[in-house]
Amino acid sequence: LVSLADVQPERVEWVWPGKIPRGKIIVNDGDPGLGKTTMMLDIGARVTTGAPMPDGQPGVSGGVVILTAEDGLGDTVRPRLDAAGADVTRVRALVAILDGDKERFPTIGDIEAIREAIDDVDAVMVIVDPLVAYLGMRVNAHRDQDVRSALSPLAGLGEQTGAAMTCIRHLNKTSGRNPLYRGGGSIGIIGAARSGLLVAVDPDDDRRRILAVTKSNLAAPSPSLAFHLETDIHDRLKVVWEGESSLTAKQLLAEPETDEERSALDDSSTFLREVLAGGSVSSRDVKRQAKEAGISERTLWRAKAQLGVQTRKVGDKWEWSLSDVGTLGTLGTLGRNVAAVGESGNSANSANTCSGCGSPVAEDISTCGACAAAEKGWA
Repeated sequence: LVSLADVQPERVEWVWPGKIPRGKIIVNDGDPGLGKTTMMLDIGARVTTGAPMPDGQPGVSGGVVILTAEDGLGDTVRPRLDAAGADVTRVRALVAILDGDKERFPTIGDIEAIREAIDDVDAVMVIVDPLVAYLGMRVNAHRDQDVRSALSPLAGLGEQTGAAMTCIRHLNKTSGRNPLYRGGGSIGIIGAARSGLLVAVDPDDDRRRILAVTKSNLAAPSPSLAFHLETDIHDRLKVVWEGESSLTAKQLLAEPETDEERSALDDSSTFLREVLAGGSVSSRDVKRQAKEAGISERTLWRAKAQLGVQTRKVGDKWEWSLSDVGTLGTLGTLGRNVAAVGESGNSANSANTCSGCGSPVAEDISTCGACAAAEKGWA
């Protein structure tokens, strides 16, 4: 047993504040070919020179250890480090382990070999790319117990040396918007990480990439950053940072609407504008007319949210009405933070209050669960 009275509080130290904590496991997810490795090499290059991080925060000076199973050291890793301005004398690549009189491929279980590499350059950052290639043949990447057992010694080494253990991972092929479930392998991988990152394509610009936080146990989530890849005069790929982005990991992984879904939503929005143009209408009448028009209830409620339609209980009935913002159109794809019109006629922010009862709600909805259930006749 350990008495917490005997434990001395410690400050979290960072390689990159808000994104890459020292001494912890960090998982960087993304689809192949988007520049995850190049981006991480850019960060590593900054570490070798003590340069500021891409968002302007002060950097930390130290060495970098690389375990890479997909990229050649001579034709890919070294040129990209050079393009990023790295001091390559402070970089080591662990390529093999001497096992008896033979060499074998390293794994994250080769703790002493990784420790020696860290000590050799006083490394503050280790890059494992990709993680699944270094788990070892006996580790089932989809089995939680296997993954946690394999990662535990690596986490311990990070704690002992202060090196950030950054592990690169590909996304799986499942759908869904929760970023924590989109990384390949067991949920135990992101569970063991203290920070999770995602590199994804900007939905508005195929050329641009977004680095977003998916998990942040040690600090408030830091803003997303945009970047793109380009080649320099020596034909070496490098990262060019573009500043902050408002896109979140959840938005980046959202399933794009089909043309049919988009058309149905547009039709439903037009329908709602026409029905509510003259003022408040009972929700029962709105839903009846929508059904007669062949609009599904799911699409109707999506259009309601997009337009910022307000709901109020009058007596024992619910009424729908267009807010001032709603009559002017939507606020775009993120436009659920709309203005609600209260009984006094003054605007109130519906981003955090229910339009039915006034209780606090999440910023991306306008009606609390209880009121929505009551309006639909579930309660």
